[in-house]
Amino acid sequence: MAHPDDVDFGAAGTVAGWTDAGLEVVYLMVTDGDAGGFDDGLTRPEMAALRRDEQRAAAKVVGVSDVRFLGYPDGRVEATLDLRRDIARVIRQVRPDRVVMPSPERNYERIYPSHPDHRAVGAAALDAVYPDARNPYAFPELLTEGLDAWTAREVWLTGGPTANHYVDITDRFDRKVAALRSHETQTAHTSEDDLRAMLRGWLSASAAAGGLPEGRLAEPFHVMNTA
Repeated sequence: MAHPDDVDFGAAGTVAGWTDAGLEVVYLMVTDGDAGGFDDGLTRPEMAALRRDEQRAAAKVVGVSDVRFLGYPDGRVEATLDLRRDIARVIRQVRPDRVVMPSPERNYERIYPSHPDHRAVGAAALDAVYPDARNPYAFPELLTEGLDAWTAREVWLTGGPTANHYVDITDRFDRKVAALRSHETQTAHTSEDDLRAMLRGWLSASAAAGGLPEGRLAEPFHVMNTA
Protein backbone atom coordinates (compact mmCIF):
# COMPACT_ATOMS: atom_id res chain seq x y z
CA MET A 1 0.00 0.00 0.00
CA ALA A 2 1.03 3.63 -0.45
CA HIS A 3 0.46 5.01 3.06
CA PRO A 4 -0.06 3.84 6.62
CA ASP A 5 -3.86 3.38 7.06
CA ASP A 6 -4.53 2.48 3.38
CA VAL A 7 -4.69 -1.24 4.11
CA ASP A 8 -7.01 -0.65 7.05
CA PHE A 9 -9.46 1.44 5.08
CA GLY A 10 -9.42 -1.02 2.19
CA ALA A 11 -8.90 -4.48 3.62
CA ALA A 12 -8.52 -4.71 7.41
CA GLY A 13 -11.61 -6.88 7.85
CA THR A 14 -10.47 -9.23 5.12
CA VAL A 15 -6.96 -9.43 6.54
CA ALA A 16 -8.39 -10.27 9.98
CA GLY A 17 -10.26 -13.17 8.41
CA TRP A 18 -7.10 -14.45 6.76
CA THR A 19 -5.02 -14.31 9.93
CA ASP A 20 -7.85 -15.93 11.91
CA ALA A 21 -7.66 -18.79 9.40
CA GLY A 22 -3.92 -19.17 10.04
CA LEU A 23 -2.61 -17.36 6.95
CA GLU A 24 0.57 -15.32 7.26
CA VAL A 25 0.20 -11.70 6.15
CA VAL A 26 3.01 -9.20 5.59
CA TYR A 27 2.42 -5.47 5.12
CA LEU A 28 4.56 -3.31 2.83
CA MET A 29 4.04 0.47 2.99
CA VAL A 30 5.74 2.44 0.24
CA THR A 31 5.72 5.73 2.19
CA ASP A 32 5.80 6.60 5.88
CA GLY A 33 2.85 8.97 5.52
CA ASP A 34 4.96 12.02 6.36
CA ALA A 35 2.59 14.35 4.45
CA GLY A 36 -0.44 13.25 6.50
CA GLY A 37 -1.98 14.28 9.79
CA PHE A 38 -3.30 17.58 11.11
CA ASP A 39 -0.70 18.60 13.72
CA ASP A 40 1.40 21.58 12.63
CA GLY A 41 3.45 21.18 15.80
CA LEU A 42 5.12 18.03 14.48
CA THR A 43 7.98 18.01 12.01
CA ARG A 44 7.53 15.81 8.98
CA PRO A 45 10.12 13.26 10.23
CA GLU A 46 8.25 13.15 13.56
CA MET A 47 4.98 12.56 11.73
CA ALA A 48 6.56 9.75 9.71
CA ALA A 49 7.82 8.01 12.85
CA LEU A 50 4.42 8.39 14.51
CA ARG A 51 2.59 6.98 11.51
CA ARG A 52 4.91 3.99 11.33
CA ASP A 53 4.08 3.24 14.97
CA GLU A 54 0.37 3.66 14.28
CA GLN A 55 0.51 1.21 11.40
CA ARG A 56 2.29 -1.36 13.52
CA ALA A 57 -0.38 -0.97 16.21
CA ALA A 58 -3.19 -1.26 13.65
CA ALA A 59 -1.57 -4.35 12.17
CA LYS A 60 -1.58 -6.09 15.55
CA VAL A 61 -5.34 -5.57 15.82
CA VAL A 62 -5.86 -7.79 12.76
CA GLY A 63 -3.12 -10.32 13.51
CA VAL A 64 -0.21 -8.96 11.46
CA SER A 65 3.24 -8.62 13.03
CA ASP A 66 5.50 -8.12 9.98
CA VAL A 67 5.19 -4.51 8.76
CA ARG A 68 7.75 -3.10 6.32
CA PHE A 69 8.34 0.41 5.00
CA LEU A 70 10.19 1.55 1.87
CA GLY A 71 10.44 5.21 2.94
CA TYR A 72 9.41 6.88 -0.32
CA PRO A 73 8.26 10.52 0.05
CA ASP A 74 4.54 10.82 0.77
CA GLY A 75 2.67 12.63 -2.01
CA ARG A 76 5.45 12.26 -4.58
CA VAL A 77 5.34 8.56 -5.49
CA GLU A 78 5.81 7.64 -9.13
CA ALA A 79 5.72 4.21 -10.77
CA THR A 80 9.46 4.17 -11.45
CA LEU A 81 11.75 1.26 -12.20
CA ASP A 82 13.30 1.75 -8.77
CA LEU A 83 9.92 1.32 -7.08
CA ARG A 84 9.15 -1.74 -9.19
CA ARG A 85 12.48 -3.26 -8.16
CA ASP A 86 11.94 -2.45 -4.48
CA ILE A 87 8.49 -4.07 -4.48
CA ALA A 88 9.74 -7.05 -6.51
CA ARG A 89 12.50 -7.49 -3.93
CA VAL A 90 9.96 -7.85 -1.12
CA ILE A 91 7.81 -10.20 -3.21
CA ARG A 92 10.85 -12.43 -3.69
CA GLN A 93 11.67 -12.22 0.03
CA VAL A 94 8.15 -13.01 1.24
CA ARG A 95 7.11 -15.32 -1.64
CA PRO A 96 3.36 -14.64 -1.32
CA ASP A 97 0.54 -16.49 -3.03
CA ARG A 98 -1.64 -13.36 -2.97
CA VAL A 99 -0.75 -9.67 -3.25
CA VAL A 100 -3.18 -6.92 -2.25
CA MET A 101 -2.54 -3.51 -3.78
CA PRO A 102 -4.29 -0.27 -4.72
CA SER A 103 -5.93 -0.15 -8.11
CA PRO A 104 -3.84 1.73 -10.70
CA GLU A 105 -7.11 2.97 -12.24
CA ARG A 106 -8.92 6.14 -11.26
CA ASN A 107 -12.27 5.69 -9.53
CA TYR A 108 -14.63 8.37 -10.83
CA GLU A 109 -17.42 7.38 -8.42
CA ARG A 110 -15.31 8.12 -5.31
CA ILE A 111 -12.18 10.23 -5.66
CA TYR A 112 -10.52 9.34 -2.34
CA PRO A 113 -9.20 5.90 -3.34
CA SER A 114 -7.58 7.51 -6.40
CA HIS A 115 -4.86 9.50 -4.63
CA PRO A 116 -1.92 9.78 -7.06
CA ASP A 117 0.28 7.78 -4.69
CA HIS A 118 -2.28 4.97 -4.64
CA ARG A 119 -2.44 4.78 -8.43
CA ALA A 120 1.35 4.94 -8.76
CA VAL A 121 1.86 2.19 -6.18
CA GLY A 122 -0.81 0.06 -7.88
CA ALA A 123 0.87 0.42 -11.26
CA ALA A 124 4.34 -0.35 -9.89
CA ALA A 125 3.13 -3.25 -7.75
CA LEU A 126 1.24 -4.85 -10.62
CA ASP A 127 4.36 -4.61 -12.77
CA ALA A 128 6.40 -6.03 -9.89
CA VAL A 129 4.09 -9.06 -9.79
CA TYR A 130 4.16 -9.40 -13.57
CA PRO A 131 6.76 -9.52 -14.98
CA ASP A 132 9.44 -8.38 -12.54
CA ALA A 133 9.30 -10.74 -9.56
CA ARG A 134 8.85 -13.86 -11.68
CA ASN A 135 11.47 -13.06 -14.31
CA PRO A 136 14.93 -14.11 -13.09
CA TYR A 137 16.52 -11.77 -15.62
CA ALA A 138 14.60 -8.68 -14.50
CA PHE A 139 16.65 -6.66 -12.02
CA PRO A 140 19.61 -9.09 -11.96
CA GLU A 141 20.87 -7.38 -8.82
CA LEU A 142 18.09 -9.20 -6.96
CA LEU A 143 19.62 -12.52 -7.96
CA THR A 144 22.98 -11.37 -6.61
CA GLU A 145 21.15 -10.70 -3.33
CA GLY A 146 20.13 -14.35 -3.28
CA LEU A 147 16.50 -13.68 -4.21
CA ASP A 148 15.18 -16.18 -6.72
CA ALA A 149 12.25 -15.42 -9.01
CA TRP A 150 8.77 -15.87 -7.54
CA THR A 151 5.30 -16.01 -9.12
CA ALA A 152 2.40 -14.68 -7.06
CA ARG A 153 -0.78 -16.49 -8.06
CA GLU A 154 -3.35 -13.76 -7.30
CA VAL A 155 -3.65 -9.99 -7.17
CA TRP A 156 -6.42 -8.28 -5.20
CA LEU A 157 -6.98 -4.65 -6.20
CA THR A 158 -8.63 -2.23 -3.78
CA GLY A 159 -10.30 1.12 -4.40
CA GLY A 160 -10.74 0.71 -8.14
CA PRO A 161 -13.71 1.47 -10.37
CA THR A 162 -14.81 -2.17 -10.61
CA ALA A 163 -15.06 -5.11 -8.23
CA ASN A 164 -15.66 -8.79 -8.85
CA HIS A 165 -15.22 -10.15 -5.32
CA TYR A 166 -16.82 -9.12 -2.02
CA VAL A 167 -15.64 -10.33 1.38
CA ASP A 168 -18.24 -10.37 4.17
CA ILE A 169 -16.56 -8.70 7.16
CA THR A 170 -19.67 -8.11 9.28
CA ASP A 171 -18.32 -10.17 12.17
CA ARG A 172 -14.94 -8.41 11.98
CA PHE A 173 -16.25 -4.86 11.58
CA ASP A 174 -15.26 -3.87 15.12
CA ARG A 175 -11.68 -4.94 14.46
CA LYS A 176 -11.59 -2.85 11.29
CA VAL A 177 -12.79 0.16 13.28
CA ALA A 178 -10.21 -0.53 16.00
CA ALA A 179 -7.44 -0.78 13.41
CA LEU A 180 -8.46 2.56 11.92
CA ARG A 181 -8.68 4.19 15.35
CA SER A 182 -5.05 3.15 15.85
CA HIS A 183 -4.21 5.76 13.20
CA GLU A 184 -4.86 8.62 15.60
CA THR A 185 -3.17 11.19 13.39
CA GLN A 186 -5.70 10.40 10.67
CA THR A 187 -8.91 9.57 12.55
CA ALA A 188 -8.81 11.36 15.93
CA HIS A 189 -10.60 14.38 14.42
CA THR A 190 -13.57 12.12 13.57
CA SER A 191 -15.75 10.69 16.32
CA GLU A 192 -16.00 6.93 16.48
CA ASP A 193 -19.75 7.15 15.78
CA ASP A 194 -19.11 9.18 12.65
CA LEU A 195 -16.34 6.83 11.53
CA ARG A 196 -18.59 3.82 12.04
CA ALA A 197 -21.43 5.49 10.14
CA MET A 198 -19.14 6.37 7.23
CA LEU A 199 -17.72 2.85 7.06
CA ARG A 200 -21.14 1.24 7.33
CA GLY A 201 -22.32 3.32 4.41
CA TRP A 202 -19.46 2.18 2.19
CA LEU A 203 -19.47 -1.43 3.31
CA SER A 204 -23.25 -1.82 3.15
CA ALA A 205 -23.26 -0.56 -0.43
CA SER A 206 -20.50 -3.01 -1.31
CA ALA A 207 -22.38 -5.88 0.33
CA ALA A 208 -25.49 -5.01 -1.68
CA ALA A 209 -23.44 -4.85 -4.89
CA GLY A 210 -22.05 -8.27 -4.06
CA GLY A 211 -25.51 -9.77 -3.50
CA LEU A 212 -25.08 -10.27 0.25
CA PRO A 213 -28.15 -10.18 2.52
CA GLU A 214 -29.36 -6.88 3.92
CA GLY A 215 -27.46 -5.84 7.01
CA ARG A 216 -24.17 -7.40 5.96
CA LEU A 217 -20.93 -5.46 5.43
CA ALA A 218 -18.37 -6.26 2.73
CA GLU A 219 -15.00 -5.10 1.46
CA PRO A 220 -14.82 -5.03 -2.36
CA PHE A 221 -11.89 -6.18 -4.50
CA HIS A 222 -11.05 -6.84 -8.11
CA VAL A 223 -9.34 -10.24 -8.01
CA MET A 224 -7.04 -11.30 -10.84
CA ASN A 225 -5.43 -14.66 -11.50
CA THR A 226 -1.74 -13.94 -12.10
CA ALA A 227 -0.32 -17.48 -11.97
